[in-house]
Amino acid sequence: MLQVQIEVRPDPAEVGRARRWARSRLAGSGIGADEPLAETLVLLVSELVTNAVVHTGCPAVLRLLLPCVPATPPGTVRVEVADSSTRAPRPRQAEGDETNGRGLALVDGLADRWGWQHEGAGKRIWCEVDRCEPAATSTAMSYEATARGGAGFGSGASYDAAAYEGVQAEAV
Repeated sequence: MLQVQIEVRPDPAEVGRARRWARSRLAGSGIGADEPLAETLVLLVSELVTNAVVHTGCPAVLRLLLPCVPATPPGTVRVEVADSSTRAPRPRQAEGDETNGRGLALVDGLADRWGWQHEGAGKRIWCEVDRCEPAATSTAMSYEATARGGAGFGSGASYDAAAYEGVQAEAV
């Protein structure tokens, strides 16, 4: 497993920087820019970082966990955003022409799994996309399942090792 992460300042301009950073790290892990998976993952990064920047006003850490190349089977890509806000993510129902309120609905529709968990004085929100299956056939869990207990969902694996901005390969 290859784990990379970057600190994100509480500034909306950071969302574009996070997308560019993610795109370059995906390409470096063998996920081509022309693959639909890359576009899906960049959109997920964009939504989770935007939520952290806009709704918490706190710095955050964006983390990608990528299967090592070559991986057989291709494996799962995990996107995590940790921030120091204890406020739980709350999906909204956007109406008509509203320009906000669709982020977590997009995450739910694109990711195979997503959830959040308390972490220290803050929280971590994560999503996973299985590289071997199209994200469009997602079996993502609903918000109601996430809201029960607010703890992590999915594999339950812990990804606490840190490597700010630098790229670090490690066995997980």
